[in-house]
Amino acid sequence: MGSVYEAAGGDEGLLRLAEAWHARVIEDEVVSHAFSHGFHPDHGARLAAYWAEALGGPPAYSRSFGDETSVVRMHSGNGPHPEMDARAIACFDQAMTDVGLTDGDPVRTVLHDYFAWATTTTMSRYHRSADDVPDGLRIPRWSWQGPQS
Repeated sequence: MGSVYEAAGGDEGLLRLAEAWHARVIEDEVVSHAFSHGFHPDHGARLAAYWAEALGGPPAYSRSFGDETSVVRMHSGNGPHPEMDARAIACFDQAMTDVGLTDGDPVRTVLHDYFAWATTTTMSRYHRSADDVPDGLRIPRWSWQGPQS
């Protein structure tokens, strides 16, 4: 079946998904708070590159933008926020519909599982302080079977 990256449409498909998700969260009254202090103008492209690398694609994010430590630090030190996490996941599910991934599609299921896992584990692990995030973290890989070691 190939990688999740390939099944999701490669760089182009993940860019469409990242842009659809970003548009959804900016409009969400709870999740938009995470972006209230601004965001990089290429957020969609950076997010797509991150997802691509995590889902079996090329290591473009690591080569160009940073490692997992830098990503996790950006998402850390904000306290627990389970409602925001749940709404971000719901926005992701809606974004998948926006880009044509339908219920019952295996890639939709694995993308949902990946995003929910990343949102509620790696991105929310260090809710007390970004200073708690260790150096040298690597972007976790995800396959059809879930997280890879």
